Amino acid sequence: MVMHSNFTDFLVFLYVHMAMADGLLHPDEEKVILEKMKKLYPGKVNLKEKFDDAHREYRTTDPSSIMQIVKDSFKQFSQVKSNQMYHIYMDLYDVVNADGKIEESERVALEALKSIIDTHSEAIKK
Repeated sequence: MVMHSNFTDFLVFLYVHMAMADGLLHPDEEKVILEKMKKLYPGKVNLKEKFDDAHREYRTTDPSSIMQIVKDSFKQFSQVKSNQMYHIYMDLYDVVNADGKIEESERVALEALKSIIDTHSEAIKK
């Protein structure tokens, strides 16, 4: 299942997923995501509105389908290079660490995403 027509919107969804991994959106996590969005959406885009849309989309998505959406989306966006995948992982780490601590649920979510990213990176190399 794929929900996003472009990689940038998918990334914001992924950032929100990481922020919500412990069930809460910490203000520092939102701040980090908004800062990262400045690079993703250069120009005159209302970042707060885009973030709120992604957060609303995430909250209304069936939690049991999130990981399948992530896997399918990475397959859809196969043009993403391995070195970009490393930066995505670091961004995800920044999001979960934004409030100064990584909860167990965040660690588990980050490891699951790292596995998907590693699988995607290996597929790109072939």
